[in-house]
This record gives sequence, structure tokens and C-alpha cells, in this order.
Amino acid sequence: MSSRILVRPADPGKTTAFYRDVLGLAIYRTFPGGTVFFLGQGLLEVSGHGDGGTPAGLAIWVQVRDLEAAVADLAEHGVRPDREPRLEPWGLREAWISDPDGLRIVLVEVPEDHPIRTDTRPAG
Repeated sequence: MSSRILVRPADPGKTTAFYRDVLGLAIYRTFPGGTVFFLGQGLLEVSGHGDGGTPAGLAIWVQVRDLEAAVADLAEHGVRPDREPRLEPWGLREAWISDPDGLRIVLVEVPEDHPIRTDTRPAG
């Protein structure tokens, strides 16, 4: 079984470029009218054309190794956080950004001592 989030953007080219070039998501496959990106253990499909609206409360959770570095890299692409990095009460470091249609993306760094940490590879 696999899972996929479907995004129907107002401007498919701009949104595809955002996920590919700004967030740096790897491409799983392309097809006429769409691109499917790897997104952790699932997939993110940008296809079709929508009104650019996003459902209230919907967000994409993206884990990063180094939150400060990720935010700095995004700033080089002109992306400013909707909410600056901070340590949450549940022990995760988070920053919020939005895609071109306003879909919230929660960038998450899991501290080494956090119980949900599963990546045991050395940093670097």
C-alpha cells in the first residue's frame, strides 16, 4: 500500500517548481499534466488545476535534519517563514512556511534525544 497527497494548484508550474527547486523534493515520476514527488514514506502529487484554495487545518509535515539550515536555505530562494523556528512543548523544533497556494508546510527537526527519533545516521 502507498499513500499520496494530491495538490491541485492555481498555477501548476509555479507550485511544481516550488516543491522541486525550492524544497528540493525528489521526483518519483512525471506524467502529462503532473509531477509526483517523494515525501517521506508517502508521495505528493502536483497535478491538474485548482482554485488555489486549501482546506482549513490541512498541513504537510516535512522532517528536516537541521531546521535553522533549512530556513536559511529557503530564505535564499525568497521563502520567508510564516512562523519562525521554535521549540514546541512536545519537544520538536518547528517552523512554518506555505506553498504558492498557501498550503501550510510544517518543517520539523526532531532533536537527537526525542523519543520519536528514528534516523540514527550520523549528521553531516
